Amino acid sequence: MLRRLVGLMGRASLPPGHALLLDPCASIHTCFMRFAIDVAFLDEENRVVRVVRQLAPWRLAGARGSRKCVEMAGGALSTDLDEGDCLKLES
Repeated sequence: MLRRLVGLMGRASLPPGHALLLDPCASIHTCFMRFAIDVAFLDEENRVVRVVRQLAPWRLAGARGSRKCVEMAGGALSTDLDEGDCLKLES
């Protein structure tokens, strides 16, 4: 539980090609974060329900119908990604 609460807080950055998957997740905050993030909110089938780019520190974001959230460093999320797209998640 604590690991989920902390998330990306306290990190200076997120390495290229890395992301944080939160499941379940319908909303996030960037309080105490040091960098902007790109966020994709997903439904149960990994279909994108909302994309938020360059979410600055000390902001909130959410999406109705979201089940999961993928957080990446700001600018790392493909500009081609849009609502309705389906993501294949790999670890």
